[in-house]
Amino acid sequence: MSYLSWKALHVLSMVLLFGTGLGSAFYKWMADRHGELAHMAVTNRHVVLADWVFTTPTVIFQPLSGLWMLHLMGWPWTTPWVLFSLALYTVAGLCWLPVVWMQIRMRQLTDAALAASLAPPAAGGAEQNDHWRVEYRQLARWWFALGVPAFTSMVVVVVLMVFKHIPWGQS
Repeated sequence: MSYLSWKALHVLSMVLLFGTGLGSAFYKWMADRHGELAHMAVTNRHVVLADWVFTTPTVIFQPLSGLWMLHLMGWPWTTPWVLFSLALYTVAGLCWLPVVWMQIRMRQLTDAALAASLAPPAAGGAEQNDHWRVEYRQLARWWFALGVPAFTSMVVVVVLMVFKHIPWGQS
């Protein structure tokens, strides 16, 4: 396969990674804000599924295809923009891994609350309801907080990928 074929697959993979991540984050955040437990439970299930079906394969494909294209072009992986991209990709990955666990845990919490007919996190409820509401809210805050540096890192990786140099420094 040619360099341009690999590049097309690499770019399409990045679009899929961004689209799934941003779309999942938006729909999950909106479902959590709305506070309807059934909606939250379904959205959490879909977010976890989307991570397995779309995000995980693209997270694996991105560095492999990128490094393969470097090889095809004869560029060293020690090129500054590549090293910076790999470092930022690692930052995003280190944020994403706990987020995956949090999404699974929030799915478990909403599924269990729905099965037990408990009130959603935004609503009041009996004392028995407090534990899951508190845990869910805390996980949701961490989920959002980790998403910000992960997403920001990936935006910069795309800029580096497009320019193939560090625009604000020497390469």
